Amino acid sequence: MRRPRPIREDVHPVSSERPLLVIEPATEQRDFRTEQLDADLVIVGGGLAGTCAAITAARAGIRVVLVQDRPVLGGNASSEVRLWALGATAQLSNNNRWSREGGVIDEILVENLFRNPEGNAVVVDTVLLEKVVSEPNITLLLNTAAVGVTKDGADIASVTAFCSQNSTRYELTAPLFCDASGDGVLGFLAGAAYRMGAESREEFGELFAPEEEFGALLGHSIYFYTKDVGVPVAFTPPGYALDDVTAIPRWRSFSTAEQGCRLWWIEYGGRLDTVHDTEAIKWELWKVVYGVWNHLKNSGRFPEAETLTLEWVGLIPGKRESRRFEGLYMLRQQDLVEQRPHDDAVGSGGWSIDLHPADGVFSEYAGSHHLHARGVYQVPYRCLVSRDVGNLFLAGRIISVTHVAFASTRVMVTSAHLGQAVGMAAAACVRDGVAPAQLTEPDRMRALQLDLLRTGQHIPGHRLDDPDDLARRARLSASSSFALSSLPGDGPAAPLDTSLAQLLPVPAGPVPQLGLTVDVAAPTTLRVELRTGNRPDDYTPDVVLASREFPLTPGPGQRLKLDLDTDVDEPRYVFLTLLRNEHVAVHTTLTRVTGLMSVRHRSTQEADPAVGRPRVEFWTPERRPGGHNLAVTADPPLRAWEVDSLVDGHARPTSHPNAWLAAVGDPAPSATLRWDSPQTIARVELTFDTDPDHPMETVLWGHLERTTPSCVRDYRLRVGDTVVAERSGNHQTRDTVTFDPPLVTDHLAVDVLAGHGSGPAAVVQLRCH
Repeated sequence: MRRPRPIREDVHPVSSERPLLVIEPATEQRDFRTEQLDADLVIVGGGLAGTCAAITAARAGIRVVLVQDRPVLGGNASSEVRLWALGATAQLSNNNRWSREGGVIDEILVENLFRNPEGNAVVVDTVLLEKVVSEPNITLLLNTAAVGVTKDGADIASVTAFCSQNSTRYELTAPLFCDASGDGVLGFLAGAAYRMGAESREEFGELFAPEEEFGALLGHSIYFYTKDVGVPVAFTPPGYALDDVTAIPRWRSFSTAEQGCRLWWIEYGGRLDTVHDTEAIKWELWKVVYGVWNHLKNSGRFPEAETLTLEWVGLIPGKRESRRFEGLYMLRQQDLVEQRPHDDAVGSGGWSIDLHPADGVFSEYAGSHHLHARGVYQVPYRCLVSRDVGNLFLAGRIISVTHVAFASTRVMVTSAHLGQAVGMAAAACVRDGVAPAQLTEPDRMRALQLDLLRTGQHIPGHRLDDPDDLARRARLSASSSFALSSLPGDGPAAPLDTSLAQLLPVPAGPVPQLGLTVDVAAPTTLRVELRTGNRPDDYTPDVVLASREFPLTPGPGQRLKLDLDTDVDEPRYVFLTLLRNEHVAVHTTLTRVTGLMSVRHRSTQEADPAVGRPRVEFWTPERRPGGHNLAVTADPPLRAWEVDSLVDGHARPTSHPNAWLAAVGDPAPSATLRWDSPQTIARVELTFDTDPDHPMETVLWGHLERTTPSCVRDYRLRVGDTVVAERSGNHQTRDTVTFDPPLVTDHLAVDVLAGHGSGPAAVVQLRCH
């Protein structure tokens, strides 16, 4: 090899520290540059599941290498695919109230709402990248694909990955590995047991499963976006575009108003190998997309398309299904529909069981077939651990579930939520020197669940009972607490064109005397029912506690005293239900209160015992700025927002709001902790209300707000008259104040200075360590 020759700056006046490199032909075979990286955890796959696993593990103190084979993070949520990210909230199309997943994915969704109310997928990329690169314990390898595995017995010893952009091979070693790759690349190379296709009904007793197993899968989708440029735009389709759009049975459904992932049903590939045939599937989807656009532009049926241009078409398909790996347990239909409890629950799901026809866009059938449960379900840790590769975690859509259960767990925010559990579990394994399967031992599992709850993870049926929390030992007091005696009728009158209900948190014992104001257009009889669910935290209101009919005469502003004489056995939500009546409108309020919500009856899923489908009435809220609470009165007042809620261990409404609100009009809202002796406090952790009923989809829909009205914006911590910390501009669910040196005091106050809306701002949790 010749020695590099220096640059002659008189010929090439470009400053450079690197001289020209001239390489002679090799006399022996060359190889790629290789870098050795060692970590505590290697994660293959940078979708939302892998990203949240990496952030969680890094924040828990272990070293992580995150390997992503694309140039951006997010997978199907990224700008490359542009699918909206959803989970248990499911576009408010179910009864999963206050069910948005917590922890890191909540932090990401809330931040994206703040920065990106327009739903720009490129901004989603930046939010995810910023979160990852801000963690010093994460080494991020983009454009890098896992291509090989070495094993030590049943365990993975190392992973070989290759980056095409820098022609570098990486040899990655760690005691623990996580496959979050979507297609299960790491698990496949490691020889882990996996499945593709649908199990038979007999294998797991799932009534929604087919009589016989089969290999057909859910397919891939590619989306497109258009833009109105204000002048006529011509379009010449590429030669490969589908020339007969009527080959698509639902071709009449296409319109210029539909684009992006609203066209999720442009789906194909369910009868192919969704791993190895992905490129062929992509080409077929491109044919469909360009054929559809040619139809919209050039068929003459859509004059409004004249000034539209095709702004973006996905370059890679969004995958739904490929491999599913076998773990220590396989989640099944009964776990979801019956909402079965699991001792090792580490997260939740709530999307419907959502199966698609294998022929996708070319199918004669509807694009999806849903089976809804009554509410959210637990997901056990055992589904996240490979049964035969001892140091392999599973995350994302490849976790250990049947094909039927997969139809619910596959969605992105659910995957991210469970990825967080993997990240925390990996940190526990490193800390304690144990294998993933050993965390199923009862004491270790309780410790893992506690760690997850401390970081904001939501596990249905579990509350944070933290023995190290100094706030739990304190006496709490407040300047005031909100009580619902009457809400002002300053909102728009809501017509009863569908049945309407107000969720109210009531204590055990007699239900208070309730009242409403209605406008009546014609003589009629209004039926009012008091309903509830079959558990205190069940929001399917099919248990009727009391019912009455009220004769009404025409006139505005009529006061109704609702004598619904009934008791409840324990604190719970009840639904003050006004059945459909076209002659009646009920007064509403503009006041927004944490833990209060009005819902409407949208539809009903009828029971079908043959497939295990329960009957479920769907009562869902309306998005802000709509969906006002009813201007209800209560005597005696409802007092469900007391200061003790700050330490009850719940970070969202369950059977009651689990939040402290000061009374409306309190000029200086403040809550105070007092101890019998001075305490040493290194940090204070606060949780605020960012409305966990709001799905906060990442793209497509757009939002009319950047912040949640009930979230605390400005606050301070105070010892006596001395301000020890002050925050302004908060919009996140969780905020932590640290003291260095630690604060030593026998009392501490939090003053709520301002919220993001006009109503009372809520403090949900206050913890001291």
